[in-house]
Amino acid sequence: MKGVVLAGGLGTRLNPLSLVTNKHLLPVYSKPMIYYPLETLRECGIEEVMIVVSGPHAGDFLSILKNGEEFGFKHLEYAYQEKPNGGIADALSLAKKFVMDDTVVVILGDNTTDASLREAVEEFEDHVRDETVPMGCIFLKEVTDPWRFGIAEVKENQVVSIEEKPKIQRVI
Repeated sequence: MKGVVLAGGLGTRLNPLSLVTNKHLLPVYSKPMIYYPLETLRECGIEEVMIVVSGPHAGDFLSILKNGEEFGFKHLEYAYQEKPNGGIADALSLAKKFVMDDTVVVILGDNTTDASLREAVEEFEDHVRDETVPMGCIFLKEVTDPWRFGIAEVKENQVVSIEEKPKIQRVI
């Protein structure tokens, strides 16, 4: 299994801080924000990771993360998203050759969860081996202000749509 961290975008909601660096490199407690999703992937046993970056500070990732050895990764590579406002689907398209026919865990570069995904990832891989797996698995968290993040519409325990950064405040 491989990991993809989406760390593109311009982070304009964090201006003026994001004018001097990528928002994913800003400190959260004692380390850059992107360390948290990387640690989540490592805790899942993932050793090959791609980070999708964009914007004028993309090169800063390399000087901070280097080749990923600090995180215990065997392989760390980067992809550059030309249009940072292209969204998640555009960013994921850049990982196609990296992932190839493997399974993948995708995590946003600003996800700072302390929850372990290891059990769910291992269960997913078991289903892949048994060929009883659905197309994918999405981790959701119910919040009181979903318009700040995104809205997933769920019907009969299935995600039927996801609206990224909705323009209007609504609850489904």
